[in-house]
Amino acid sequence: MAGKQPPPGLVADNRKARHDYDIEESFEAGIVLTGSEIKSVRAGRVQLRGSFARVHRDEVFLYEAHIATYEQSGTHFNHDPTRPRKLLLHRREIKRIDGLIRQKGLTLVPLKMYFKGRHAKLELGVARGKKAYDKREDIAKREAQRSIERAMKSRSRE
Repeated sequence: MAGKQPPPGLVADNRKARHDYDIEESFEAGIVLTGSEIKSVRAGRVQLRGSFARVHRDEVFLYEAHIATYEQSGTHFNHDPTRPRKLLLHRREIKRIDGLIRQKGLTLVPLKMYFKGRHAKLELGVARGKKAYDKREDIAKREAQRSIERAMKSRSRE
């Protein structure tokens, strides 16, 4: 069985966020990284699960995203793996995001990190948390779709 190959430039994908939240709107943001962090990101050593973003004083910061330390540099030049990182967005986008997440039940979650040209980018989603029954409903739909595809595949072989 051949596994799915990530698209070129994709570093990390937060699939858990799409399972736990309904994404209402998404934004593309640049991310401020140090030298050792960008080297770790290029090596694909990023974990977005459990991370979130917040607007603080008209700036957006990413919290709890784990970018592993870079092994080739010594301990002296390394970074803190879970430090808050500033995200780069236009002022009007920040104001729009701030207005959206002030609504009850909405939050800002990172969806994926990728390279666009030589710059690291982060896709942020304004999301509403799903209830347990919504998650079960999504799983049931996905299973039904898989069984339909299996049936179509077996029919085409006959």
